[in-house]
Amino acid sequence: MTAVAEIMDYDEVLERFDPVLGLEVHVELSTATKMFCGCANVFGAEPNTQVCPVCLGLPGALPVVNGKAVESAIRIGLALNCQVAEWCRFARKNYFYPDQPKNFQTSQYDEPIVFDGHLDVVLDDGETFRVDIERAHMEEDTGKSLHVGGATGRIHGAEHSLLDYNRAGVPLVEIVTKPIVGAGERAPEVARAYVAALRDLLRSLDVSDVRMDQGSLRCDANVSLMPKGTSEFGTRTETKNVNSLRSVERAVRYEMRRHAAVLTSGGEIRQETRHFDESTATTSAGRKKETSEDYRYFPEPDLVPIAPPREWVEELSTTLPELPWERRKRIQEDWKLSDEELRDLVNAGALDLVAATVDAGAPAAEARSWWVAYLSQQANTRGVELTELAITPAQLARVIALVADGKLTNKLARQVVDGVLDGQGEPDEVVAAQGLEVVSDDSALQAAIDDALAAQPDVADKIRGGKVQAAGAVVGAVMKATGGKADAKRVRELILVACGQ
Repeated sequence: MTAVAEIMDYDEVLERFDPVLGLEVHVELSTATKMFCGCANVFGAEPNTQVCPVCLGLPGALPVVNGKAVESAIRIGLALNCQVAEWCRFARKNYFYPDQPKNFQTSQYDEPIVFDGHLDVVLDDGETFRVDIERAHMEEDTGKSLHVGGATGRIHGAEHSLLDYNRAGVPLVEIVTKPIVGAGERAPEVARAYVAALRDLLRSLDVSDVRMDQGSLRCDANVSLMPKGTSEFGTRTETKNVNSLRSVERAVRYEMRRHAAVLTSGGEIRQETRHFDESTATTSAGRKKETSEDYRYFPEPDLVPIAPPREWVEELSTTLPELPWERRKRIQEDWKLSDEELRDLVNAGALDLVAATVDAGAPAAEARSWWVAYLSQQANTRGVELTELAITPAQLARVIALVADGKLTNKLARQVVDGVLDGQGEPDEVVAAQGLEVVSDDSALQAAIDDALAAQPDVADKIRGGKVQAAGAVVGAVMKATGGKADAKRVRELILVACGQ
C-alpha cells in the first residue's frame, strides 16, 4: 500500500535523489490509409465511419502491412541515428480493453524495425543533452472511448461510454528512449526539450502532423528516483498520454516531488500508470502497470516478416530533408543572429513562421519584428498559439511589402494585420475596404499642410527662421488630420519647401 504523503520541495528532492526518466512517444503517421487495411486515415470524421472488418477484428479478416508506414518508420529511424533491422516482424500484444476491438494490438516487441540511436537536444541555455534511443517500433493505434457523465471525463463516475473505432488501426511509431540519467535538476526541462526536438524532427520529415492537441503525438513519461549514492533504479510510474510540451515538463516535475515524498515517509512506489490533470498540474493513479509477460506476446501469424533491402534503406537515407538543427544553424548564419536571438525565436515558436515569411519575400529583420513582437502580443491577447493566428507568412510578407512601397505606414500596417486576423480578407482587400492606403498625392497633402501652418503661425515662423526641427509639430498635425494616412517623410519635405527651407 502506497503511503499518503505530501509532495516534497523540489530542491529537497534533488538533495536526496537522482531522477531517472524514460520517455515513450507515440506518433500517428499521416499515411492515406490505416496500418493494416484500406480505411481512410483522416482525423475528425463522424464516429465509426472509417472502419472495416480488418480494423474491427472481425473473424476471417486478414491484415496487409502499409508499405508507406514502413517507409516512414525507416526514415524516422535514420533521422534518429538508429540502426535499421535487416529482418523484423510483428507480434500480438494481448490485452482486453473496450477500445481495442481485436482484444490484441498488432505491434512489435523484441524485433523492432529500428533501434539503438540518439537525439541531441538543445536546452534553454544552449547546452546540448544527448538522449539515447532504445528503439522505434511500428504498431497500430486503438479506438477512442468517450465517457459520458461524471465530472472528470474519465470512466470513474460516468453514466455510460461511447466507442469510436475510426482511430483503431491508425499507423503508429512508438519511439522509446533508453533510461535518461544524469539530468539532475534539469530532468523536467530535458523531457520537454526532447519531445519538442522530436516533434520538430518528425514535422521536417513530413511523416506526421504532430498535433499534440489532436493526439497525433502523445508522450508517456516514466519517472523513478534513486537515493543519492546508489545506482539501482527505483520503481517507476508511467504518466500516460501527456499532450503538450508544458505538461510533459510539469508532469515529470510533479512525479519527482511525489515519489520523493512517498519514499521519505517510508512508503513504496506502486508501478502503475497515472493520468495528468492539466488544471491542477497533478497526477492521479490509473491501473497497475503490466509487465511484458502479462501481454503474452507471440509472433503475428497473419503477417510475414519485414526485411528491408539495404539498397532501399540507402535510397531512403538520401530523401532526408535538412534536419531542424542543421536548418537552424544555417538560418543563424544567414540572418546573423546571436545564440540568444535564435533561442528566443525557437522558444517563441516563431522560427518557422519567420523563415516562411522570408521565403515569401520579406526581409528577415522585419519578419522577425512582426512575429516576435506584434503578432506574439496578438496571440497572447486572443489566447491561441502563434501558429494558430489567422494570418499566413505570405499575407504578412505582403503587408511588409506595402510598407516598403510607401503605401502603408507602420501604424496602418497594424490595422491591416488586425483586419486579416479578424477574417476580413487578404491584405489588399482590407486596405481597399477600410481606405487605409497612405495619402501620397502632393496636392492633397499640401492642403492639409497649409491648414496646419495657418493654425500654428508661431511654429511656421520658427521653421522659416531655420529651426527645421519645429516641423515635427506640423507633421503631427497633418498626420492627425489625415487619420495617420499621410506619408510622414513626404509631409516633412513639403513643409520645409513651403517655409522656404
